[in-house]
Amino acid sequence: MRTLLVSKISLSLFFLLLFTAPCFSKHDVGIQVCQSEAYTLYNELQLEQLGLNQSVFAKALKGWSELKRQNLLRSNVLSIVDLSQSSNSKRLYVIDMEKKELLFNTYVAHGRNSGQEFALDFSNELNSYKSSLGFYLTDETYQGIHGLSMRLKGMEKGINDIAEQRGIVMHGAPYVSESFIQQNGRLGRSQGCPAVMEELCEPIINSIKGGSCFFMFYPEATYIENSKLL
Repeated sequence: MRTLLVSKISLSLFFLLLFTAPCFSKHDVGIQVCQSEAYTLYNELQLEQLGLNQSVFAKALKGWSELKRQNLLRSNVLSIVDLSQSSNSKRLYVIDMEKKELLFNTYVAHGRNSGQEFALDFSNELNSYKSSLGFYLTDETYQGIHGLSMRLKGMEKGINDIAEQRGIVMHGAPYVSESFIQQNGRLGRSQGCPAVMEELCEPIINSIKGGSCFFMFYPEATYIENSKLL
């Protein structure tokens, strides 16, 4: 398998190079997916209609493929949080790359110091109460003050690598709901965690726990320039 080319190439060239390897199969999900199947997946899952820009999907696939190449993933599920979207939008996408299914498309909170309706500022610092961008590995689950929760391990040095020290986890929260949006004009915010709807917390966590790729993206120049996975 060829190693993915790194950043600073055009999106069109990126797709041409990224998706020329053999397609993934049921028994062996390839490190790279073929061009036709990738476009088909994006279109069949109606990701554009659901608000996910193709360039964000491309970046997610690039990092996912690199983590696969490094044998770091134990699951073929890819989760994408598109923080360029309003928190009032369903901006969490959970995709089974083997079965080619969209498992979940729902709301997800950002850190309270990252912004109001929109997340605009990000941090890798303790007590910042901001979201951290980049690629994570999903880890173990536990029962905490929010009930079932799942730890996240940041995979990008200087970008999200102290997520565990910061206590960045996925959990359910009452402020992640359509009723909260209706009453407040925006989704509620966390202390930096990607909090989800309480009623969906358990099924989402059970689908992605234990070594899947979790990607939080915003088109921040500093992140794009410094990430080694994009």
